[in-house]
Amino acid sequence: MGRADPEEGHLPAPVKPPDGGWGWIVLLGCFVITGFSYAFPKAVSVYFKELMKDFHVGYSDTAWISSIMLAMLYGTGPVCSIMVNQFGCRPVMLIGGLLASSGMILASFTTNIIELYLTAGVLTGLGMALNFQPSLIMLGTYFDKRRPLANGLAAAGSPVFLSSLSPLGQVLLEKFGWRGGFLIMGGLLLNCCTCGAVMRPLDAGMKQKMGKAQDKYEAKEMLPIGGKSEEGISTTDGTKKAKKKPKKGKKLLDFSIFSNRGFIIYTISKFILVLGLFVPPILLVNYAKDTGVPDTEAAFLLSIIGFIDIFARPACGMVAGLKWVRPHVSYLFSFAMLFNGLTDICSARASNYTGLVIFCVFFGISYGMVGALQFEVLMAIVGSQKFSSAIGLVLLIEAFAVLIGPPSAGRLVDALKNYEVIFYLAGSEVVLSAVFLAVATYCCLNRGKKKEPPPEKNPPGGGSDTEEAESDVQEAEEHSSDNHQPTHNTDNAVVAASEEANHVAEEQSGEGGGCPEGDGEVLARDGCNADQTVERDSF
Repeated sequence: MGRADPEEGHLPAPVKPPDGGWGWIVLLGCFVITGFSYAFPKAVSVYFKELMKDFHVGYSDTAWISSIMLAMLYGTGPVCSIMVNQFGCRPVMLIGGLLASSGMILASFTTNIIELYLTAGVLTGLGMALNFQPSLIMLGTYFDKRRPLANGLAAAGSPVFLSSLSPLGQVLLEKFGWRGGFLIMGGLLLNCCTCGAVMRPLDAGMKQKMGKAQDKYEAKEMLPIGGKSEEGISTTDGTKKAKKKPKKGKKLLDFSIFSNRGFIIYTISKFILVLGLFVPPILLVNYAKDTGVPDTEAAFLLSIIGFIDIFARPACGMVAGLKWVRPHVSYLFSFAMLFNGLTDICSARASNYTGLVIFCVFFGISYGMVGALQFEVLMAIVGSQKFSSAIGLVLLIEAFAVLIGPPSAGRLVDALKNYEVIFYLAGSEVVLSAVFLAVATYCCLNRGKKKEPPPEKNPPGGGSDTEEAESDVQEAEEHSSDNHQPTHNTDNAVVAASEEANHVAEEQSGEGGGCPEGDGEVLARDGCNADQTVERDSF
């Protein structure tokens, strides 16, 4: 549908994602936010040795800093959803940037590990969570046709920032110590406020235009034939507040998404996936060292994964955006998970550095595919209107899997002293999630679509205004039909009189009496006009 002309009395087209324009600036902000959210907890690990010396604690104690950050990122999902639904994305992101920055700045003045948990762990983790989730919501608002590509490009921020923040942290540690490094890192996190400031709501300047166009539309629909538009418009302005239905309060957290079978399938699949997805990269370096690989070469394996990941995510986003692939994006996501799980299983017996490098190449490709598709599939399932609630609940459920998977794998390594079993177990969990998603989608969703009519699609970002406009139009039509009721009765009388006149004319022609052509034309013309009037009023 093209854009309707308000001056002609048509409803204006609802606000649609521009798939470009200011959306590219929003994409850049989402790229930065994603990079900080996923890479920062890992980049902080370069300071752990100095923290162990200053606070006289072990490695497991300092590792809790990154764990708390990730737990806040995942576990506070519902809180972020409530805040976004209540205040909007931009204010929440500005507050989140300030919290993340202040957490690292305060951490540079701490005197014990507990204070470090509360500042760098809780405060910074909460700030990054308040930035990460709204940025994804805004990305889905600005992109529709190019959304898979946009998700892939935004997800590429994670490996890019990981490959840059870790060397930067090492340089800062050598020149300024861990306190100076934390202080500078806190300053860098202020860029999250800049990213939040560019998250301009899509329908900010459209409500007044739609309101004026709606007034004109209602006036023309409600006017009786031959009335004056000025009178109609003034009448509409005076009675609009009385006619308009009161807005329903927006839910802070929409639990109705649990009635969506696709969302249930996706959530179960992601829970199983997260149990094994992060285990191989966490244990890879120690696994390589146990096989006799030098420390520097073992650390380089993670750089290989990150480098491949940078290109895999945008490439997968481009593939997912193809016309013949996008309707089946959930199956592509299943393939990506299957690819990742089989990579873990096949690499379990790698005993030399060459085999581990090959594993890192394939793992980087599959890991990038999973990262590029995970939120695109969720957006496709629940839609942009319910995405804010859906992602919060999904991240909360994933938080439990994050707290179960890697720690359990570490305990198994300590008990069995065998990495091969861990890789088999992690790969099996990822494969199980892929098979479950593909089979459940085919059996429960695709077959159900053939029986159920397709649901009505609300345009992202304009659902509430469109529904309100539709309710006003329906009320205007009802009022218009009431005003036209006398005209309808009059037209029925005209039709009956014209039919009787035609019957008399036919009898006269049968008896030999002629009828002037002009009269016949008048009757035909009157009859046609009456039919048109009846047809118009009937609609």
